[in-house]
Amino acid sequence: MCSSCNAPIGIFDSGVGGISVLCTATKLMPNEDFIYYADNAFAPYGTQTVQAVKDHSFRVANWLLNKGVKAIVVACNTATSAAIKDLRDSFTIPIIGMEPALKPAIEKHGSKKIIVLATPMTLANKKFNLLMNRYGKNKDIVSLPAPKLVEMIESGNFNNTVMQNYLKHKFNDYLNLTSAIVLGCTHFLYIANMLQKLVGKNVVLVDGNIGTIRQLANTLARNNLLNKHGGNIKIWSSGDDLTLKLCNKLYEYGKNNLRFYE
Repeated sequence: MCSSCNAPIGIFDSGVGGISVLCTATKLMPNEDFIYYADNAFAPYGTQTVQAVKDHSFRVANWLLNKGVKAIVVACNTATSAAIKDLRDSFTIPIIGMEPALKPAIEKHGSKKIIVLATPMTLANKKFNLLMNRYGKNKDIVSLPAPKLVEMIESGNFNNTVMQNYLKHKFNDYLNLTSAIVLGCTHFLYIANMLQKLVGKNVVLVDGNIGTIRQLANTLARNNLLNKHGGNIKIWSSGDDLTLKLCNKLYEYGKNNLRFYE
């Protein structure tokens, strides 16, 4: 086997949200080694300028490259929107991005109202507008920005009344009118259960984690870069020790408890 096959895969996000992508990756690709980088010191990305997010993304990507990764997953819809093209133009290894799972949501539930819950930057970016133009024409789709939700999830408290009231306020006008909700940020999987209880079991939640990791696996297979003997996980953070502990705690929780929605 080539030495590159044994190299780890890098995954990064602005904070803890991408841990949900790491959980998906270790479940679907158990023989791979992964390095996860949470850029908590500069979170959240979703309320910053496009240039700032590009700068953060390149800083982290270079850090991962120095760790010898064979591919990078940008486990952040905001960073994907802002930086994925420039990252791919600058580096030779595979760069896999995230985007709101609008296509599968429309294919399965497009006859009724679909809500895309995401950060303001993701919804305002050209990449999302292209998705809307490609798949969302003549469809009843609501773009619902959630500027405070990432910070609330980063606090590590997902089941408090503040979070519940925030979601109730966000979805108050759409209860009983929606067929599907696209979770347009990797952080949002951690409040999926709370959201499901709010909107009811007949509303389908959709996220892009599984599709992203399948794309990663297919890309590595095409390039003969799959590992057969890995399974090691390393988690790093630009934040403090408490943040790193939260990342590890969420990974242990997510391995057994997170549900992924297609």
